[in-house]
Amino acid sequence: MFEKSVYIERRQKLMNRMGSGLILLLGNGDSPRNFRDNAYSFRQDSSFLYYFGLNHSGFDGLLDCESGEVSLFADDLTIDDYVWTGVQPTVADLARTSGVDRAFTSDKLPALIDGALSAGRTIHTLPPYRAEHSLKLGRLFHRNPAVDSFEASRALIEAVADQRNHKEDREIEEIVKAVDVSVDMHCAAMRLCRPGITEAAIAAEVERTARAQGMESAFTVIATKNGQTLHNHYYGNTLAEGDLFLLDAGAETARGYAGDLSSTVPVGGRFTPRQREIYDLSLRAHDRAIELLAPGVSFVSVYYESARVIVEGLKDLGIMKGSVQSALEQGAHAMFFPCGLGHLMGLDVHDMENLGEEIVGYGGKEKSAQFGLKSLRLGRELEPGFVLTIEPGIYFIPELMDLWSSRGLHREFIDYTELNKYRDFGGIRNEENFLITGNGAERLGKEKPKTAEDVEAITGSGSLQAG
Repeated sequence: MFEKSVYIERRQKLMNRMGSGLILLLGNGDSPRNFRDNAYSFRQDSSFLYYFGLNHSGFDGLLDCESGEVSLFADDLTIDDYVWTGVQPTVADLARTSGVDRAFTSDKLPALIDGALSAGRTIHTLPPYRAEHSLKLGRLFHRNPAVDSFEASRALIEAVADQRNHKEDREIEEIVKAVDVSVDMHCAAMRLCRPGITEAAIAAEVERTARAQGMESAFTVIATKNGQTLHNHYYGNTLAEGDLFLLDAGAETARGYAGDLSSTVPVGGRFTPRQREIYDLSLRAHDRAIELLAPGVSFVSVYYESARVIVEGLKDLGIMKGSVQSALEQGAHAMFFPCGLGHLMGLDVHDMENLGEEIVGYGGKEKSAQFGLKSLRLGRELEPGFVLTIEPGIYFIPELMDLWSSRGLHREFIDYTELNKYRDFGGIRNEENFLITGNGAERLGKEKPKTAEDVEAITGSGSLQAG
């Protein structure tokens, strides 16, 4: 964690913004895989981590915006626990590291909530995303979560989003550390990418690279020759000459900050002419988006300009046709670009996605329901301190081709005869991470191989060795 003054200042800023009432911030507990003592790797709730810094299971926090009192609730471990875990700091000791003097056992929280409700005080909470959070809120507020929908505090969501969206210098430093290790993860994959190796072997080396530097994967690694499937977590294929291998992977620091990069690699060391055409086109779309990053710029406009490059390039290849502007307006480009251009990132790799994209990524504005555009997670004007990804892709999805073709969709913009020649192509994506500055944008971390020449120079240059 950072020094305790950081968390004291963050909490005070939040309480000043809210003005009145209580703020209940639930931490995470252990999540068992198949029985209690065999749990998934613990991950603290990111908002709790942001305001308290305590990466320990079983904590909840309560902030009184009127008195300024801050309380933590958790239970000390017992000698039965110490046999398995070793001696651990007490709840009171941990609370003091976060600048909190009021520490209570977990059973004291319900009475405090009851007292506040009886006094007619407002208790602000964030939307639950874990079942145990919903159950706990149901118990605390005497509601049946199976019947009653729980309404989180929009005012608190907006306050947390505004605060966490603008990254502090110390947070940027953490993200840079994560991105640097993420680059190492991608370079390790590129060196192993050759015919005969399995996706699983590369995914394992990617994970090992992060852990060897004291970090974990920020999300489930995507390591696949089927890059047309956007979130493909299957690693059962063996790579063959002529395949394209797509890696989407990032590291997470001990403080919880994420990196998020994507690369596309030719299996066999060289892009085929057809692969090189699409790869270079995707890079042109990528670079165009980067050129436009600046405070005050709408990210939706950046998305469309990146998509424009893709449509123009596919027209040159005979895959698309007709008016570029009309194709964009009607969403024909989503055949090849069905996802968004990027997303905010920080303590969450998709930062605060659990709080709602309309608030976090759109500043309260309504999202489009159009296929493709509806997957754009960020659509607001950019502001200094925002950290985001840029990741346009070009994907050839046979199932989508068949569906649109059978329905006669966008025939004025798509040459389906030509498109069908690319049924076995796969998908291409490059992704980098950027900070919006006062007058533009800065790529974070060291540079990963990105041009076709740089990727070809490293691909297949290493061997899988133990150690």
